[in-house]
Amino acid sequence: MISVENNERERRGPRPARTASGRRLSPTRAALLETLQVQPEPTSLPALVKTTGLHDNTVREHLEGLRRSGLVRRTKAPATGRGRPRWLYEATPHSHEDPRPEYAGLAAALAAVIVRTSPEPAAEARRAGADWGRRLAAGTAPAESAEAARRGVTAIFEDMGFEPEADADVRELRLTRCPLLEAAHQEPDVVCSVHLGIAQGALERYDAPTDGLELLPFVEPGACLLRLGRP
Repeated sequence: MISVENNERERRGPRPARTASGRRLSPTRAALLETLQVQPEPTSLPALVKTTGLHDNTVREHLEGLRRSGLVRRTKAPATGRGRPRWLYEATPHSHEDPRPEYAGLAAALAAVIVRTSPEPAAEARRAGADWGRRLAAGTAPAESAEAARRGVTAIFEDMGFEPEADADVRELRLTRCPLLEAAHQEPDVVCSVHLGIAQGALERYDAPTDGLELLPFVEPGACLLRLGRP
């Protein structure tokens, strides 16, 4: 029997994550991947900026996201003189496939175990999420500002399939999809605490403040809200 509380969560929370990698990507990121897929050879960042018409920081951020997802790889160009060699980017052979394993069922089972065995399941889940967040952020460039750190967190959540919608200064994200939605309905304290921990761990890895960090699950139609700091 489905509880009234679960029905309310389903009405107010995010939708399930998309399942095909192309559909999970934002339109901008999908277009950038398609640009790389048709290139006859690895392509430099300046060439991609010129081709797409996007700002170089935007292209760089999306390339890093595609790289973390296993859809793009980068190599150093041969040295041609003084200065550092440029990075070259190309789509991987698996860029048309889904690079992430199905883990929703396992996550639900683990969440249930934590609830049964831990005296503080939400706190333990948040600590585990923070470890995960630090690992996810470890392969990216250091953040140059607190806002850049928040944009890095946004990119991580986008890579995981949450399809976040950020406000102007990236202090609040609407998480419009959830890759663990069923598990979140079953064990919201644990699953949502893991997601909050991911944001915390990533911000810590970027040496950015975490005060004011909070996740409001199933708080509005079509989304959970992730607040990345105080105004």
